[in-house]
Amino acid sequence: MTVPALLIAVLVAITAASAIIVFAVLRRSARNAAEINQEMREAFALLSRDALRETNASLLQYSGNVDDVKRNTTRALERGYKHIKLHEHSIEVVAAAREAIGADVSLMVDTNCYWDDPGTIVTVCKELAPYDVAWLEEPLPAEDLGCHVELAVAATMPIAVGESLYHLSHFREYLERGACSIVQVDCARIGGITPWLKVAHLAEAFNVAVCPHFLMELHVSLCAAVPNAAWVEWIPQLDDITTSRLAIVDGKATPPSAPGLGIAWDWQAIAKLQAFTPIVLNA
Repeated sequence: MTVPALLIAVLVAITAASAIIVFAVLRRSARNAAEINQEMREAFALLSRDALRETNASLLQYSGNVDDVKRNTTRALERGYKHIKLHEHSIEVVAAAREAIGADVSLMVDTNCYWDDPGTIVTVCKELAPYDVAWLEEPLPAEDLGCHVELAVAATMPIAVGESLYHLSHFREYLERGACSIVQVDCARIGGITPWLKVAHLAEAFNVAVCPHFLMELHVSLCAAVPNAAWVEWIPQLDDITTSRLAIVDGKATPPSAPGLGIAWDWQAIAKLQAFTPIVLNA
């Protein structure tokens, strides 16, 4: 046998052997897939039981009614929450909330893109300073990156953004330019679990905390999976269509131990909400 022919024979033998090995591995993987999946579930359940995340109670707007603010912030405090977020930014409301909850409870302020001028916001930050606001959330429209950069330089408190950002590149631009101190990436708005994790790890690279917006039932497990998650936002808006409840222990959220999302949907309630009489328009 000539040398070229010998080399070809050796290569064919190696290829055949490799194919046999690969086939054997695939068969073994297929046979053990259920066992491996179960092990992963058990490992995740163990992580979930041990990982507690701080929870901030996200309160609704009270039209500037100081008595309502005091009553509801006190109620949240009595339920064990150690971090409370307002959706009002007037000095009177923030002062009333701080008086009601004391100095040891974190207080956040969500403005829902209320202003369009960084200078005004800087003034507001100075006025809010005596009340130890943990962060000012969405003070500007999310698309105005330039004003966020300007604000971040001059503001005297952390600026939180994210619920109105819809792509990894948007968060990258904010983080690269130092335009935010808190990232509030929303799993439903960013496109799912994988892009959420990408944003969380991107924020980690910039030493920025992640405090996701909404969907606490889903975000609690994601927060347990990343090192830079600080808070889970408590908004029980899925209670009408679920039978499971997020466990809160001493103001901290506990991820579910069940596999998957850990959410038990109330399909009958969902079906009722889906029932409607279609309207047919004839040309």
